[in-house]
Parts: sequence; C-alpha cells; structure tokens
Amino acid sequence: MRIPFVKMHGLGNDFIVLDARDGTLPALEATTVRALADRHQGIGCDQLIVLEPDKSATCRMRIYNQDGGEVEACGNAARAVGLLLGEPARIATAGGLIETRPDTAGIAVDMGEPRFEWDAIPLAYAMDTLTMPLGWEELEQPSAVNVGNPHIIFFVEDNDVVRLDQLGPLIEHDELFPERINVNVASVEDRATIRLRVWERGAGLTRACGTGACATAVTAMRRNLVDREVTVHLPGGPLTIAWGEDNRITMTGPATESFRGSFDWDDFA
Repeated sequence: MRIPFVKMHGLGNDFIVLDARDGTLPALEATTVRALADRHQGIGCDQLIVLEPDKSATCRMRIYNQDGGEVEACGNAARAVGLLLGEPARIATAGGLIETRPDTAGIAVDMGEPRFEWDAIPLAYAMDTLTMPLGWEELEQPSAVNVGNPHIIFFVEDNDVVRLDQLGPLIEHDELFPERINVNVASVEDRATIRLRVWERGAGLTRACGTGACATAVTAMRRNLVDREVTVHLPGGPLTIAWGEDNRITMTGPATESFRGSFDWDDFA
C-alpha cells in the first residue's frame, strides 16, 4: 500500500505530513514513526504529522516525535498545516483547538491561552511556576508554562554557551515532570528581542520550536523583561509572538513545503 506524504518545515523544524482525512491510513505504531523519521533509512523528520477528520474543526492534527511518542502541540507544525490547507482553518489538537490564517509574514496561528498552574504544566508537586526554586548546574530559577504542551524556561546572559545537549535530557526526564518537559534557554536582547535555544522532549535539540517561542515570550512578558509583542530568534530564524489583552497568544512566521512523494507502508511497518 503506497502512502503519499508532504515534506515540510518551519524554520528548519521539519515534518512528514500524512493526510488521513479520508480515513484510509493504517493504524500507526511507534515503530513506524521511528522508521519514517530515521534520517538515514527513512524519509527523515523531527515530527510526523497526521491529519484526520474532525466534526468540530477543519481537521485534527496528531503529532508524533522522532521517538514515536505522541505529543499535544507543535507551533511550527501548525504553520505548516496552515500553509498546506491554504485558507483560514480551525485545527483540533490534543492540546486544544488552534486557528491558522495566511499572513504577509507567512502563517499566523492563534495558539490559545497559556496555563501557569502547577498541575496544568504538570509538575509532580505544587510550587510557584513564575520563579521556581530549582536549579540544574548553572541553570537556575526557571519558569514553567503550558502552551498546549509543557515548557520550562531559563533566562541567561548568553544562551549560546549553555551545554543544552547535556542539560536538556537531564531536565526533560527529571521526576518533577511526570509527562517530561521541553527545555528553553533564552537571552533577552532588548524589550522587543529574545534569542532562544530549545531542547524538545522526544526530539532533542531543534532548529526551531514554535510552542517554545510562545512559552518563552509569555514568560518574559510575565517577568516584565519585554513588551507584549516580541521577535524570538531561534537557530532556524525568527518568529513574532504577541500576547493579547484577551490572554491569547498569536505566533506568526514562515512555513515551507519541501517536496512530495510516496512510500510503501509495509517497508516501515
């Protein structure tokens, strides 16, 4: 059985998109996700995206990381799917309903409202999530927020020197985070500019993370480090993040279709 796919990326965070809105895709196992995501023997991607029918939305977006685990949200994938749909859309995710629309700067995504309660992150026990009394080596006093998926954010003078490849997995798998966590290390340049690197749970270091940009921007705004609209510079490029008076986050940035193809399902099952 040959399955068509679209290869896309948002600022270098790349995806295999499978359109299963007609219900013809076989049941997806973690082993198949890992095989397709393999950059040497598969198609290669950071995340596998599956579009399914949904009665209350344009479609449902399911998101699988390289390790085969399913996650709740992905901002870059939302922009990619928004580009693929080509018109304003409502997209159901495990992290909630989001809306996308074409914009002069690419695709704008209404990412919904952030959650700051400790049990919404979730954490293993109660604590203040704005300034957490915790540290992992040089990374100290982080904040936590859920923007459809869980994030921890550290503000440092120079995020380029942080050994995120070593500290990222240590923090991701800490017992404090029962569903693991995405790790963000940010440097505030001025009231309108943030530099960000992200260790993404289940995927590792990534060139861009849309939900990480949203989580970091909102946290910087809560700490009064930046204004209510900022540019977040990731290794793959910039995203514009605005947090409105209605408490909703809007992320705007590019998405790109790389190529289309097909594969034999049995080769990866």
